[in-house]
Parts: sequence; C-alpha cells; structure tokens
Amino acid sequence: MGPELLIPISLFLAIFGIVYLFLSTRNKERLALIEKGVDAGIFMKGRQNAIPTGRIIILNLALLLIGIGVGVFIALLLSTYTSLNQDAIYPAAIFTMAGIGLFVGFQMTGNLEKEQK
Repeated sequence: MGPELLIPISLFLAIFGIVYLFLSTRNKERLALIEKGVDAGIFMKGRQNAIPTGRIIILNLALLLIGIGVGVFIALLLSTYTSLNQDAIYPAAIFTMAGIGLFVGFQMTGNLEKEQK
C-alpha cells in the first residue's frame, strides 16, 4: 500500500467526513428547534418561488464550457495569425473567456431571479 493509494483514500475520507458533519449538524439543529416547539415549516421558507438550483448550475456550467471552447478557438486564431507566444496565449484566452462566461451566467441568474419575483 504505497503513497499513491493513500491520496485517493484520504481524499474520499475527507469529503465523506465533511458531508457527514454537515448533514448530522443540520439534523441536530432541526431536531433542537422542533423540540422547542418551533414550526418545522421555517426550513422551507423562501423556497416556494425560488429557481431550482439544478437549472442555475446547468446554466453556469453550459456558459463556462462555451467560454472555454471560445477561448480555445480564439487562442488558436491568435497563435496561427500572430507571432505571440503560444505558451501564454492558450491559458490567457481560455481563462479570460471562461471568466466572461461565468460573469454572463451570473448576470443571467440575476435576471431569472428578478423575473421570478
């Protein structure tokens, strides 16, 4: 059992520990509130008219991947038709376009939330 096997195992254990701690703490907090007589409906407040999280994640992921694709295309064009350093052009174009894609996704999510209200 070498060190190359310990890394994935420790990563899995760390992720499992974080998720377990989060879920158990949330459960204990909810049970304590219910024991005090607080209505359990407070856990669902603000979720009636909210946009599903899955739609927001898919929107942002799609725009991120589109941005990466456009960044690769722009980098290819720049490296083909200019004498710029190819080692610097590709990461710069990819990260720039991916950031623009995420920013557009953020703006679109804000617009969706405004329309929802």
